[in-house]
Amino acid sequence: MRSTVPIRNASRARGATRLHVRVAPGASRSAVVGRLGDAWKIRVRSAPERGRANADVARLLADELGLAPRDVRVVTGHTSRDKIVEVVGLSLEEAERRLASAGERA
Repeated sequence: MRSTVPIRNASRARGATRLHVRVAPGASRSAVVGRLGDAWKIRVRSAPERGRANADVARLLADELGLAPRDVRVVTGHTSRDKIVEVVGLSLEEAERRLASAGERA
């Protein structure tokens, strides 16, 4: 019997990749900063009011991952800095590679 160890920073669910992100709202510019423990650190310009920061997180990730905005959505943590974002259309490995590349440019 084979044992698997879950990856804490991401997972696959129903054909979608789920990424753990830590959001810093109210930044001077939106960007993927890089790794912060098990999560990806993301800065967004919007304040955390009426879902604006969540919308910016989804928009930024869609842009950095080369996906349509409809393929990225915040699924948990709507009122928290720690969120789980679901990404449709990319493998975990490809999403991680693209985010690492975006983090290097920040």
